[in-house]
Amino acid sequence: MSKVILLNGCSSAGKTTLAIALQNQLQEPFQHIALDQFRDGMPSRVRGLNSPPGDPGASGLNVVPAVLDAQPVTHIQFGEYGERVLSGMRRAVAHFSDLGCNVIVDDLLFKRDYLEDYIAVLNPDTTWFVGVKCRLSVVLERERKRPGRFPGTATSHFEQVHEHGIPYDLEVDTSSAGVEAVAEQVISRLAHPPLAFRASRPHISDP
Repeated sequence: MSKVILLNGCSSAGKTTLAIALQNQLQEPFQHIALDQFRDGMPSRVRGLNSPPGDPGASGLNVVPAVLDAQPVTHIQFGEYGERVLSGMRRAVAHFSDLGCNVIVDDLLFKRDYLEDYIAVLNPDTTWFVGVKCRLSVVLERERKRPGRFPGTATSHFEQVHEHGIPYDLEVDTSSAGVEAVAEQVISRLAHPPLAFRASRPHISDP
């Protein structure tokens, strides 16, 4: 039976690097499906920079500069089209799994609704929910070095993505160990049945 590893964490927490390490270390093939892939697949006209309501740039993914605690931050906002793309991504993950493909999902759960949708469409007995965490100072340094990143992107949702109220099957810290060691932690957890989605499933309505 196919497996799904759902990695959730803030921007620059190390999810993509961890996903690649897992692909390299796992014996079975795992398809990597990432939010960034679906973001980059949106037409440029619906990816806005501080686009006002009603503008095409606000309908997909809108990057909105702001100030938080006297520091510049960047909020990520999804419009109506963007929300449909995210819903499609979650169903694509489910379809890959239904076809027998193992999947590593690399996502940012900005809203509890996103997680509830995953719980509704994925098999709770074959989905491991992993929280990818990292010290903020390390995240900010990674963000500073990455081309094309707006300042304070991770700061704007650093805690928000983990405030869904559902315990993880495993939490890892990419600032306290190398990626190969973190991948080994995840692989070791796969030897035991997942619990997070099974415990939450009775409270979630089917899509």
